[in-house]
Amino acid sequence: MKSRAAGLVDGNSGMIKEGIGHAGSFINSRTGGKYSDKISTVQSRAFSMIDNVDSKDGNRLAGSANPAA
Repeated sequence: MKSRAAGLVDGNSGMIKEGIGHAGSFINSRTGGKYSDKISTVQSRAFSMIDNVDSKDGNRLAGSANPAA
């Protein structure tokens, strides 16, 4: 399941981050900014996770393209 999620993130990280940003803005508007600090924290962590998955996936693909002799 983890590899499937990594596959979905690959090439779509920008769209995923955009969706997270829109969701955070929506929640912020609906709550009147009451939880903006918590929303910002969650967004930052989600962005970091996406970057982490995307970079690991890139490293894995690069490693498989150059197998050890």
